[in-house]
Amino acid sequence: MAFKEKVGVFETYDRARTGPRVDEKEWDRKITFQTANRLKEKYKLQFDRSKIIPTDTDMIDRLYQAGLEMLVEMGVFCMDTGRVIKYTEDEVLMAVAGAPRELTLGEGRDARRLAGRSFDDPRPPLNQGGPTGAPVSENIFIPMHEAYAREPLVDAIVNGVLSTINGREPKPGSPWEIAAVKGEVSMIRMAMARAGRPGMAM
Repeated sequence: MAFKEKVGVFETYDRARTGPRVDEKEWDRKITFQTANRLKEKYKLQFDRSKIIPTDTDMIDRLYQAGLEMLVEMGVFCMDTGRVIKYTEDEVLMAVAGAPRELTLGEGRDARRLAGRSFDDPRPPLNQGGPTGAPVSENIFIPMHEAYAREPLVDAIVNGVLSTINGREPKPGSPWEIAAVKGEVSMIRMAMARAGRPGMAM
């Protein structure tokens, strides 16, 4: 199979501005739902609710094919432009083939290796801990993240967001939003340092 040049950020941006226009509610409630149901039937995907991770290799292959077909058929909806970014199957397969097999998160003695794992992989998974995007008050932001960083099982922090910054609401698109993001990074680094794990990934 001959692949074209990999689709980069500029090409993706152009497609986000020129792709088919779709209503977000129609995308969420109709297009995604109907496509997923049709492909579920086509590939005979039946999930055992007692097993979180499928272990039937035949079904895993069918699940991958269904996901690939869904991505190529539907594309990716860009909320900012209200348009669909479309990719060909060759472009998707090229991106998959070129994806890194592993990467290092964090640095120094706090660095952790993140690698793809199969359902029967004996290596333990990477554990990320934190309030994961939940709003957190300024007065408990550092202690909360420090508590996660002190937990030996936590390999990386998935942070919460400041509900206020200097008592002000970090409204999207405002200077206070930028201040809040900068404040979050600074406070999380302080929390990790206080926990004795300054090189943790976040």
